Amino acid sequence: MSLLGIDLGGTKLALASFTPGGDIVARRTVPVSGCTGAEVGALIVAEARALAASDGASRIDAVGAAVPGIYHADRGTVWAPNIPGWDDYPLRDELQEAFGADVAVNVESDRAAYIAGETWRGAAAGSRNAIFLAVGTGIGAGLLVDGRILHGHGDIAGAIGWLALDRPYRMEYVDCGHFEHHASGPGLARCARAMLAADAGYTGVLRDADITTASVLEAYDARDPIAARVVEDAIAFWGMAAANLVSLFNPEQVIFGGGVFGPATCFIPRIRDEAARWAQPISMKQVRFVASTLSSEAGLYGAARLAMQRGASAQPTPEVTA
Repeated sequence: MSLLGIDLGGTKLALASFTPGGDIVARRTVPVSGCTGAEVGALIVAEARALAASDGASRIDAVGAAVPGIYHADRGTVWAPNIPGWDDYPLRDELQEAFGADVAVNVESDRAAYIAGETWRGAAAGSRNAIFLAVGTGIGAGLLVDGRILHGHGDIAGAIGWLALDRPYRMEYVDCGHFEHHASGPGLARCARAMLAADAGYTGVLRDADITTASVLEAYDARDPIAARVVEDAIAFWGMAAANLVSLFNPEQVIFGGGVFGPATCFIPRIRDEAARWAQPISMKQVRFVASTLSSEAGLYGAARLAMQRGASAQPTPEVTA
């Protein structure tokens, strides 16, 4: 059996072919910035076919795709807010047509793929209860409960960017929620810009900088006072969110990944200390807080794993096993 994993992001498309044991045979990465609607779908199909033809496999038996948004499993369509024209995009049917009816095709939200990948070949290997907390352009959680990935009534489970972690409610939370507004990658930059605008006497290193997630974290290392406030707030919010997840799901581990973790991995011990203040205390003593071991490839591994189990079981939500 040969597996093809596809991980679609807002700016790039990553693909890899795998052996059934989870070894990568070949991979490709291409930008998607500037592409919209059917252009993105055509790019996925073209790159998937090219990779399948180049990896030396006699055939592709299963294809899995991780998408940055909501996958509507009942109709095989994707809502991806960062890709113009993907309000209800028929990705499953396009992939099925490209590879043929005898190839298993599975599409999942990226957060579901992240936890599947870590359970297969990453930090959660062997776990039956684990959470992948993904912090990047957005914030989401892949939820593995009793060996099964939770999807929810409308395939929206894990959209934790909308966690309410503070008061009062403000209108800027409409588009992404309180947690994501303050503690995603763009959220760190957004909060820094707001603090700069409100502090006329500020003379720190961010004054003349291009305010990005990276520059805020670099300024934090340089002990810049505004960067310190932004990052300290984010650590508190990451800890509070993790505490809520620990109290709700009693996981074996919470895995931190996404583009921000990365450079924010060094904060995990402090995030755990913050979570311990808020979480159910017995559950908190049972959980480990760890960094992703698959890093940017968690979605690729998870897409391939879920595609393989989809092909083996012919069930839309397979149990995830190591």
